[in-house]
Amino acid sequence: MLSEDKISHLSHVIANEVRRHAGVKVTGDEERVLKAVKRVLADELAQEGEIDRKVRAKLASYSRGIVEGSTEWDVLYRKTFEEETRKQVK
Repeated sequence: MLSEDKISHLSHVIANEVRRHAGVKVTGDEERVLKAVKRVLADELAQEGEIDRKVRAKLASYSRGIVEGSTEWDVLYRKTFEEETRKQVK
């Protein structure tokens, strides 16, 4: 999870980059734009956290007991995380 300071910093970086893009016109005051970017970041982080919890629960349910941090666990985690992410997009 990111701290409030990191989220604030990222929101400033993102807002500045969006403003610099030639094809984008940002309307509204600075605070409103930053609040919107922060909301989107928070939503994405929450969704990623929920997917992480689901993946860890699924891997923990395997009967053969895969050790977290092992190569096998890392591969299965990545694969399962990608599958869960695709389910969220649909």
